[in-house]
Amino acid sequence: MSPVRDLVEIGMGRTARRSYDLQQIEIVPSRRTRSSKEVTLGWQLDAYRFEIPLMTHPTDAVVSPASAVRIGQLGGLPVLNAEGLWARHGDADAALERVLDAADTGDESAAIRLLQELHAAPIQPDLLAEALKTVREAGVTVAVRVSPQRAREITPTLLAAGVEILVVQGTIISAEHVSQGEPLNLGEFIMGLDVPVVAGGVGDYRTAMHLMRTGAAGVIVGYGESTGTTTDAVLGIGVPMATAIVDAAAARRDYLDETGGRYVHVIADGGMAGSGDMAKAIACGADAVMLGEQLAASSESPAGGLYWTSSAAHPALPRSEITVQDTGDRTLEQVLFGPSDSPYGDVALFSALRRAMAKTGYSDLKEFQKAGLTVRG
Repeated sequence: MSPVRDLVEIGMGRTARRSYDLQQIEIVPSRRTRSSKEVTLGWQLDAYRFEIPLMTHPTDAVVSPASAVRIGQLGGLPVLNAEGLWARHGDADAALERVLDAADTGDESAAIRLLQELHAAPIQPDLLAEALKTVREAGVTVAVRVSPQRAREITPTLLAAGVEILVVQGTIISAEHVSQGEPLNLGEFIMGLDVPVVAGGVGDYRTAMHLMRTGAAGVIVGYGESTGTTTDAVLGIGVPMATAIVDAAAARRDYLDETGGRYVHVIADGGMAGSGDMAKAIACGADAVMLGEQLAASSESPAGGLYWTSSAAHPALPRSEITVQDTGDRTLEQVLFGPSDSPYGDVALFSALRRAMAKTGYSDLKEFQKAGLTVRG
């Protein structure tokens, strides 16, 4: 089954699909409301249950071993970057301080060059194992991100260190990455693992379906679009998130029918300025949201309020700026649950999601995925 496409003519003989960002749609209230105390935000990925539908964007700016523990204690799923600073430097905190100092000079290029330099250091398996040990011993689910290019190389180390959920994530991912060397066949790769794999990002129905057929437990939609990402400017590639999430949810439904009941989770990554957009992402069909920039506004953020994605350190083509978030001395718990002193949806993110579900009459995330939607004229 292929999704119905709304095509518009953009010139002689050339059409393009009309698509929508989250800011262009609204949630329609139902005929009932309910108390927010009757709303549950829990979700389950494979055998692992979480109290809020949160995965972290795997960036050193947000996820250190210490912050991963705190995020897990608050009910979310932290994802550590297996190719980041904690895997390459014995004193990752000192490395981060150098980045902060470079950013303070106001020279954006200097900070990016430093990130590239720091990520040129080799990955050290013992450092990676030590970082994951901190998370595991705190009783928090151990989830780690690898790039498609290095998944085959790094994964044995991760498995030996006790990784429970593996996230294979690139800006854009496919079921089979073609290169001059041996390609990563994601289906064969996942089949050989005993841990659930979440893969992404994708932006359309067909790619989402292909990834689901590899055996992935979850599919990431989007590439972490935020105020700092420059993928659209550098590559000309964009992911209108509302349409992309709806398409991936359609693939999930068709794959569920195809397999006779195998459910693959859809995780929305990017294009969410605040809690209202998070609610719209769930209403479009996402099971969870992947947040980074929003969490960088916590005083417990390892980068002290700075934010960038892992693509900022790409050695040849960085695609993320280093942006400054206003922490306002808010704890991570305040950012997630409040109380809020901001009227803009950037604090108490999941309390706001709970209230949005209550105001529209839905008691859990699966029900909320069926909410009515309208498009702004």
